Amino acid sequence: MPAPDRFHADRSPLREDDAGPGDEQAPSKTRRKKDMQALQDLGARLVELDASRLATLGLPERLADAIRQLRTITKHEARRRQVQYIGRLMRDVDPDPLRAALDRDRATSNAERAQFAAAERWRDRLLEDERALHDFVVAHPDADAARLATLIMKARAERAGGHPPHASRALFRLINAQIQIARAGAAP
Repeated sequence: MPAPDRFHADRSPLREDDAGPGDEQAPSKTRRKKDMQALQDLGARLVELDASRLATLGLPERLADAIRQLRTITKHEARRRQVQYIGRLMRDVDPDPLRAALDRDRATSNAERAQFAAAERWRDRLLEDERALHDFVVAHPDADAARLATLIMKARAERAGGHPPHASRALFRLINAQIQIARAGAAP
């Protein structure tokens, strides 16, 4: 019997239109590597969280233990292997809620840093410029102008005398509280 003609047009291997309903293509190796790297990166971001915040995420115990262990590892290669292990454990966890929680934390952290920087700028301006108190009270009508004036005067005297900055710190805390109140009032 003659051998079948492998090169004949009607005997070609499966074509795209011949694929059955269960013949879904698996992700490429490159895609799988990128996904795994993304999980490892997410795991590394989880390591940066403090223990109390990590506990609120409801991670599986093995994953939480692996993250705690990574914090104690100092050798480069051992850290790399532990991050890979965390990435493998992350396969069993839905990463979207974790990413959302980390993004919220980052946004909160950025807002806190911005508020802190604004309070520092106001404090420095209040200590340097006589008219700044009026500007601050206009910007923050709930502020206690008399208390601010007293703290400004004490902080200037501390600076001039080379004393510890107790009044300057108190001034900063008062300014920071006023900025926080203003932001809370502006938030919906």
